[in-house]
Amino acid sequence: MAPEAADAEQEDDHEDKATVKARNGSMRAPQEDHHSETTEEEEEEDEEPRLKYASLTKHLGPLYRNADATSAFMVAGDKMIVGTHNGNIHVLSLPSLKSIRVYHAHSASVTALSISPFPPPLPTLRAETKIRLISRQQSSPAPSISGANQGSPAARSPKAPPVPLTASNFIHIATSSIDGNVCVASLTDPKDVMLRNFGRPVQAVALSPDYKNDRSFLSGGQAGNLILTVGGRSGTTSTSNAGAGAAATASGWLGAIGLGSNTGKDTILHSGEGAIRTIRWSLSGKYVVWVNEKGIKFMRTNLHLDPDNSEHAWKRINHIDYPDRVLWEEMAAVWKPRAKWIDESGLEADDPHTTQINGVQDKAPAENSAPPGTPLPKSVTNHKQSEKLIVGWGDTIWVINVLPGGSATGKESGARKIARVEMVTILRTDCIVSGVSLYTPSLLVVLAYVTPEENLSAPQTTPTRGRHRRQNAQQPEMRIIDLSTKEEVSVADKLNVSRYESLSATDYHLDVLPAMQITQKVAAQKGALEIIGGGIWDVGMYPARLFSSTASVQSNGSHSAESSSRTASDLSVALPIPNSNTKSTTAVHPSALTHGMKIFIHSPYDCVLATKPTPTDHFNWLASHAMYEEAWNLLDQHPEAAGDSSEASTDSTPSTPTRTSARGQGTLLEFFADDGSQTASSDQRNLYSHVEKEKRRIGEQWLEQLTKNGEWSKAGAICGKVLTTGSSWEHWVWVFAQADKFEEITPYIPNTQIQPPLPSIVYELVLGHYVATDRKKLQELLDRWPPDLFDVGPVIEAIQGRLKAGDVREASIEDGEVGRDWRLLMECLAKLYLADNRPAKALHCYIRLQDADIAMKLISEFHLVDAVSDDIANFISLRISKEQQRSAPMSELEAASREPIQLLVAEAHYGIVRPEAVVEQLNERYGSPNPYLYFYFRALWEGQTASMAASEQRIVEDTHEARKQSLMDERLVATEGKALVSDHADTALSLFAEYDRPLLMDFLKTSQSYTLDLASKICKRRNYIPELVYLLSKEGRMSEALRLIIDEIGDVRQAISFAKEQGDQSLWDDLLNYSMSKPPFIRGLLEEVGTSIDPVRLIRRIPKGLEIQGLKGSLIRMIREYEIQHSISEGAARVFRGEVAAAMAEKSRGLNKGIKFEIGEVHKDPITIRSPQGAQPRKIQQGDCPGCEKAFLPEDPELLISFPCQHIFHLPCLLSLPDLDAKGRDDIPSSLKDLDWQSEYDRNIGPKVDHATLLRGLVDKGCPLENQDAG
Repeated sequence: MAPEAADAEQEDDHEDKATVKARNGSMRAPQEDHHSETTEEEEEEDEEPRLKYASLTKHLGPLYRNADATSAFMVAGDKMIVGTHNGNIHVLSLPSLKSIRVYHAHSASVTALSISPFPPPLPTLRAETKIRLISRQQSSPAPSISGANQGSPAARSPKAPPVPLTASNFIHIATSSIDGNVCVASLTDPKDVMLRNFGRPVQAVALSPDYKNDRSFLSGGQAGNLILTVGGRSGTTSTSNAGAGAAATASGWLGAIGLGSNTGKDTILHSGEGAIRTIRWSLSGKYVVWVNEKGIKFMRTNLHLDPDNSEHAWKRINHIDYPDRVLWEEMAAVWKPRAKWIDESGLEADDPHTTQINGVQDKAPAENSAPPGTPLPKSVTNHKQSEKLIVGWGDTIWVINVLPGGSATGKESGARKIARVEMVTILRTDCIVSGVSLYTPSLLVVLAYVTPEENLSAPQTTPTRGRHRRQNAQQPEMRIIDLSTKEEVSVADKLNVSRYESLSATDYHLDVLPAMQITQKVAAQKGALEIIGGGIWDVGMYPARLFSSTASVQSNGSHSAESSSRTASDLSVALPIPNSNTKSTTAVHPSALTHGMKIFIHSPYDCVLATKPTPTDHFNWLASHAMYEEAWNLLDQHPEAAGDSSEASTDSTPSTPTRTSARGQGTLLEFFADDGSQTASSDQRNLYSHVEKEKRRIGEQWLEQLTKNGEWSKAGAICGKVLTTGSSWEHWVWVFAQADKFEEITPYIPNTQIQPPLPSIVYELVLGHYVATDRKKLQELLDRWPPDLFDVGPVIEAIQGRLKAGDVREASIEDGEVGRDWRLLMECLAKLYLADNRPAKALHCYIRLQDADIAMKLISEFHLVDAVSDDIANFISLRISKEQQRSAPMSELEAASREPIQLLVAEAHYGIVRPEAVVEQLNERYGSPNPYLYFYFRALWEGQTASMAASEQRIVEDTHEARKQSLMDERLVATEGKALVSDHADTALSLFAEYDRPLLMDFLKTSQSYTLDLASKICKRRNYIPELVYLLSKEGRMSEALRLIIDEIGDVRQAISFAKEQGDQSLWDDLLNYSMSKPPFIRGLLEEVGTSIDPVRLIRRIPKGLEIQGLKGSLIRMIREYEIQHSISEGAARVFRGEVAAAMAEKSRGLNKGIKFEIGEVHKDPITIRSPQGAQPRKIQQGDCPGCEKAFLPEDPELLISFPCQHIFHLPCLLSLPDLDAKGRDDIPSSLKDLDWQSEYDRNIGPKVDHATLLRGLVDKGCPLENQDAG
């Protein structure tokens, strides 16, 4: 502890005396009247706590022995590590708080702790190891914490048990102290320890995340130097060699002559800005942050650094100065900075409960908000691989993101940086920050040291200097601050800790274990974390189960004007640690398996655990405050909030836990020791039953609350949510009926069968009410309620009684509409008949209603067409009035008769209603021709049936295969329809000629059943020239058809097209002959004929002296077209010649250029060479000589011959090839030797020419291997 620091913290705080304090989202001045404070205190009584607390002090007895006290602490993985003022280091397991190791590391107060790796891996045990551990703990008493480590220090006791060699225990722990030493020790190996003296008090230390391999750490302290220490031998004590000339001193005289042992190397990375109080290595290991008296500094480490960026190792990235305020100039060196890198995947979710506090609605969670411990989306947690840092220093909190990359500014503007610092937000508080961390993505949890209150009314313009009388400190507070609003989201919780009056801000510490979600699979595996101990998490999650109400961690106390905060009382009861003598009267709730974030708070004499209230706590608080709506919604969204039936016994347990047998369910260890999947299944069923009972209980209370307040409409809506059984529905329907509130509850009565079922009399009661009062509502209910929910007989009788009584008549008027209620009752009666399986009676009702749509549907579904087969004319005109038959246009008649005609067409395909009957009855009724018979034949011809129409509507939603099948069915139906029409081809011909000329042409081209003479007469009579041309061509009278085109239509293009289609040269002669007397035709032929006719022949046949208007333009156009064709041909030829020339040039360049090859290069992919004698092909590595299959060497004396195909030979190997055809090849080596070209090569040109001449004959025919392959 530092009394002088506490005194200094009281200095110069007068400038903040008038600071307005933020409390629960509202700003309140210190001079606020007593009435406002009293009102706020009353509101606080109804405010739901954000955190719940449990004291762990009683279970850390060995830590406080010999008047020792906590000076530094941290939690990580499954361990809590505590450093004390006596220099002892305590390593405890979590959650059991069992001591793993205690050792004496320093002679003075420990100032900082660090472990590597961070965070350490969680323990995992194999199944058989787990079983042995459970058996051992159940068969023999577990060592008690109070009996462990009797010696002081325990590490020196030879009886200390060895640390288990598990993965989570293979860590190194670094500690620093004001004695000037840094101690780095292995948890599992007592011999692996290194002590390094720096000569000045060391305030901060940070181990490299890869310390096991690089043996490096950072340290800093009063000297103001940030020192990187690398190396050092285990089991030794060494002195820092960071100073000038210190290297020889560090290793003695042996070190001076180079024979000393490895004492490590110290490098000063930064200095000259005051004492360093905090150093933190980032979670990824890429960055380091440290805080000195000038501000916050950032540096890039040498870890995870690409070789290209090696120059950025141990380079500063950025810095942030402390606030420019007078108080900071004096207190920056006194206040201890708190820095923490945030693992965003371990944060709690934002507002998992939608609660209403003091009438203000909290922020609702996202629709798919992840449960605690679930990794956040990549866009949140890994935006450009950023790392988040929270720094609390003095009265200010910084939220910072460190991101890779970026550009430098200032003098180095434009240069690339390895990382950049992004300031997210800065918060100024009215307290001194003793600990800070991120609780949720948007909430900060702050351990606040509140400076003693002074008389704020006394004016003081300048800070008072000099030594002040130390005032009693106030209780520390836990605050939760919203990052977006920078305000506290709830009233601060005051923590009851021992001797807080004498403590300063530096004496408090806060650290967190990230949230962790345990899935069912992980819970079934029963990992070692839960096996080691489970009781402590029950303290954090369910303290009421383990502690009495008088020892509650949350005590409201008296609400005086001086305090508006809740107080966490000190607990004085024993925490049950699992052993053979431990016995509990309650079973562990299954939700204890889901571990949220744990917040540990340490003072020199106390340890407090803070956790988020569970859904069960939230539910109980809502129910106790008559907030039934919120309580029910919570159970609906989080069924686990109801707990299970075994938790009900918690309320009746004694205030102090009692001891039970080892088989009790008091801890997670004993819970996991139970076997059998049937028991687990039973627990789940009981949980479900308990949840449903709780939902029904809360729902009933909610409904009673609403009905008493006269909120019948809301109560009716709530009935649809909370009522799940038939008996409860029956009760509440009668309640609403007795109050004549049918309108309020009817919309929410279940429209599906529930279990147990709702009695049918409930539905009949409501329907009977609306038969007499509201027929429109009756129709809506019958549309919504399936008929199997009630007995249709009584309802039919009620409707028939109303119709027979004459209360409702066809001529009666309701709301200005004639027969409205009569029509409604008839429609309801028809629906009920259908539900009672009497479609004939229903059809009768719809006929009376003249409802053609439903009548057609009934006829189609129940195959009632045979009932109207004798009166097809009336059936077709079901939707057509007599006025429409007289004056309606064809489109209106077609739309009105489409559905019955499609139905008749479908029945014609099935053979039920034959076309002969339709033709006979329609001709008899309307004469011939008539539009209805035309509609019928057209539908037959095109395959328009009701099923095909429905298929067309579904074709977009169907799969590709379904669509393909539908189209095939449609073609088949159309083919069958055409066959049916062919039996009445002449009748169809007359109808199509009368009503549908485009369909006539299709019919003429498709059908072969009509009479050609009749068709020709009809077309001539109606002057249908195109149809007549087709008929003439079909009869083989081509010349007449051509003459008809020229004389009647006068379209030269059609005439030319007709001649081209027929492919008859005589037609061209006829066309030329017919056109010679028609100048427009001649001009058209010149323009349109193209290459079909020789233009010279056409021009020569033009009569002399014939005046042709536009002849010149036609000739020019024809010539231009031929020129274009000629130009295109020439262009294509030029392009072809150019491409050939380019290819030849490329080949020539390839043959003439030099070939580059690497000597001694070995290629992975071999090449295959065929043996000249036709033997088995050989495979050699690329870059080897194909002749001798040896690699080329730089000192190879032989001449190398390379070909464009990249085959390379030794000259003797090339000459030895049997396929080589070269004259005088045996004389070539001797000739080359005579030239002595190697010694004279660089002086005379003669040997070069002779050399090239000798080799030309050797390589003239190319590579022998390529020639061999070509052969």
